[in-house]
Amino acid sequence: MREERCLPDSITRSNLDRSVPGGVLHVGNGTLCALVLLIFLLGCPLSEAQAGVDGFGPYPVRNFQPFQLLFLGMFGDRATVTPRHNLDVRIELANTASIFLEQSEEVGAQVKAETLRTGVFLRYGLTQGLEVGVEIPVLYRYQGFMEGLITFAERATTGIAPAREALTDVDYVFHVTKGENTLFSGTEGAFGLGDITLISKYQILDQGSVVPALSLRLGVKLPTGDEDEVLSSGHPDVGLGLALEKKLATRWIFHVNINGVFPTGEVSGLSLDPFFSSIVGAEYLWTPRLSLGLQFDYYSTPYAGTGINLLDQGVTELVAGFSYELRQDLLWQVYGVENVDFITGSAADFTLSTLVTFHFGS
Repeated sequence: MREERCLPDSITRSNLDRSVPGGVLHVGNGTLCALVLLIFLLGCPLSEAQAGVDGFGPYPVRNFQPFQLLFLGMFGDRATVTPRHNLDVRIELANTASIFLEQSEEVGAQVKAETLRTGVFLRYGLTQGLEVGVEIPVLYRYQGFMEGLITFAERATTGIAPAREALTDVDYVFHVTKGENTLFSGTEGAFGLGDITLISKYQILDQGSVVPALSLRLGVKLPTGDEDEVLSSGHPDVGLGLALEKKLATRWIFHVNINGVFPTGEVSGLSLDPFFSSIVGAEYLWTPRLSLGLQFDYYSTPYAGTGINLLDQGVTELVAGFSYELRQDLLWQVYGVENVDFITGSAADFTLSTLVTFHFGS
C-alpha cells in the first residue's frame, strides 16, 4: 500500500405575511449535474502503472450549515495515516451560501448570508500508525457572491426557491428569534477566529485483499471563537469516529466515515444532545494523478426540540469534486456541496471549496 502523499437589513411583517403564510420556506435543490455526470460517464482502462494508485481520500467536508457549524465537525478523512515524522499542511477556502425563511406566531427565522471559512490544518505522523493534528479556522460572514449563480441554476432546473423569491430585495439578514427571545443575530462583516480543533487518528487495520483499512479518530473542539457573533458555541465538544477505506478493482476506492459528537453546555439557552454524522463516498481513479469523487453526507442535529426547523432537523447533502496531484508533494482538491432536501428546511444552500495540501517528509 502506498504511503499517503501530500497526499436586519430588516424584513417587514407585511412582507413576511405575504411571502410566508405561517409556514416554512426553504431552498429547493440546485444542481451538481455536470460534476455528477462527469464522474459516472468517464471511463477508460487503466494502465498497469495506474493499477497501483491508492487515491487521495474523501473530501474534508463537514456540516457548513451556520448554526451547526458552531460545533465540532469531524471532517471527511481517509483511513490511512500520515507516515511517521511526516507533516501535512492543508489550507482550505470554503464559501457557503445559506438562505432560510421560517415564520410563525412563535418563530421568526430570516437568514440570507454567505460564510467564508478559511481553515489551516496541520497533521503530523507521531509514530507508525498514529497521527495528531490541529485545525485553526477563520470565519467571515458577508453578503457573498454566489447569489447570481445559484439563482441561474435554480431558474434552469427546479425553479426559484420560495425563500429566495421572498428575500429578493434583501441583501443580508441573519436573525433567529423564538417568542420574545433573540437566539442568534450576526452582523454583516463579522470576522474572527473560529473554534480550534485538536484531532488524532490511529490506524487499527491495514488494507488487505479482503480487509479494509480502518482507523479510530478522536477530536476535541476548543471554544476560541466569538460566541456573540455566532462564530462559536462557547463550549468544548468531544468526538469519536471510525474511518474505513477499501480499494476495489483497479480504479474504485470507497470511503466511509462514522462519527459521534458530544457537545457540552448550552447555546443561546438551548439544550444540546449528542449528534451523529456519516460520509459514504466513492473515488474514481481517472489517471495516477487525478481522481473524481462523489459523496453522500448525513448530519443529525445537536439541538433538541426548539420548534425551529432549521435547528431541529438533520442535513442531507451530495458532494462532488476532483483531486489532482500537482506534484508529488502538492495536492489540489475542489468540491461542491449541494443540499439534496431529503430533509427540508435545515441544510445550507450550496458550498464551494478549494484546498491545497503540502506534504513534507519522505
